[in-house]
Amino acid sequence: MQRPTSAVQREWPVTAADAVAVQEELRGLVDATDLGTTPRYVAGLDVAYEGDRLAAAVVVLDGESLAEVDRAVVRGETTFPYVPGLFAFREVPALLAGLEQLGTTPDLLVCDGQGLAHPRRFGLACHLGVLTGIPAIGAAKTTFVGSHGELARERGATAELVDDGEVVGAAVRTQDGIKPIYVSVGHRVTLPTAVAQVLRLTPHYRLPETTRLADRACREELSHE
Repeated sequence: MQRPTSAVQREWPVTAADAVAVQEELRGLVDATDLGTTPRYVAGLDVAYEGDRLAAAVVVLDGESLAEVDRAVVRGETTFPYVPGLFAFREVPALLAGLEQLGTTPDLLVCDGQGLAHPRRFGLACHLGVLTGIPAIGAAKTTFVGSHGELARERGATAELVDDGEVVGAAVRTQDGIKPIYVSVGHRVTLPTAVAQVLRLTPHYRLPETTRLADRACREELSHE
């Protein structure tokens, strides 16, 4: 992974105003061009909470077989309050620690959250992508900003997610007749590529295999004393 830019080497923000300033500063570093190659290793990232305790999981899958090849789970405590739009500041430090513990460097990060589909166009996937230099996408269970038109019932159907006249992501039907998930660019990926990667990662279920396994890993870690 690349070293964080000088813009983020200062102290981690502790107030909402400072966190917003960081987002405003870093969002200009988001690269929405394509990664160019099919990723060999794809990582899912998720965080589970129990009060102030958290467990952050990073699970790496082979991009072709979707077999697990590596994982890291990090325990910690929240150090930033819950503020809508600033959730990354609760999760990024633990997720970065998890990434550093891996023996395999992912070629793509799939975040259980937003990328550009965020009020300041800098959600969790953008934040992690900019800090690590790794291509990243957001694959969220619900929308945060924006709306979309009617979506066909078949797997693979998509509809643009639009906020204030700007396309910020896509609603993607990953299985016939079930609720869509919401895909957005994080860093170094175009939206069509992000959608294609999510569909590759959802052969059987609504959520990407990366998300399902990372969610299970962090919840299991929290359940252990």
